[in-house]
Amino acid sequence: MGFDPAFALSCVPTILSAIGTTLLVAVVSCFGAATIGFLFEMARRLGGIAGIASGFAIDFIRSTPVLIWLYFLYFVLPFYGIRLGSMTVGIMGLSLYYSGYLAEVFKAGIDAIPKGQPEAARALSLSRRDTVIYVIAPQMMRNIAAPLGNYFVSILKATPYLAVLAVPDMLGRAFDIASETYRYAEPLVVAGLIFLALALLISYGVKRLERRLLAGGTR
Repeated sequence: MGFDPAFALSCVPTILSAIGTTLLVAVVSCFGAATIGFLFEMARRLGGIAGIASGFAIDFIRSTPVLIWLYFLYFVLPFYGIRLGSMTVGIMGLSLYYSGYLAEVFKAGIDAIPKGQPEAARALSLSRRDTVIYVIAPQMMRNIAAPLGNYFVSILKATPYLAVLAVPDMLGRAFDIASETYRYAEPLVVAGLIFLALALLISYGVKRLERRLLAGGTR
């Protein structure tokens, strides 16, 4: 059975109908991963028990497969009376998993800031909160724009994992078509091309943002 372009085109509307779900999961998971990762890194920099616990959590998360997190949240938590919807589990799983990687991105971005900057902030009697918001964060964002964008693309490409939880994303729609027609090549190729187009658009946007941030930092 050869590849049928006409059938592939007929799959496009059905698969595209789930693009909103895919983008929603990717955006919310990226925001969640960035927030948790930043908190992990701030805790690690405090040192002491909080720093040790945060460092262990980061290493533990990065050493486990993403499917383990999804299966644990979806199949294990109900044994303890915690039942979550498949969409919630997918977002939580991706957020937790990528938070470990983004914590390392934040670490590199902060380490790249000249040490004199925080010291100058302390000399001006700025609080830790104000130092983070007004001194560290703006410079850090310029340093991490590119890797953060790359991880957003990675999170987007990881959304098909949610098909195992019956989340109606684009890959889930492609599998629905395949199970009904017993033709897998066409819907999977269409889904793959849409993911490719989205990844290229995001990469282009990240590059433009990075140029704007660098231009702003040189003024």
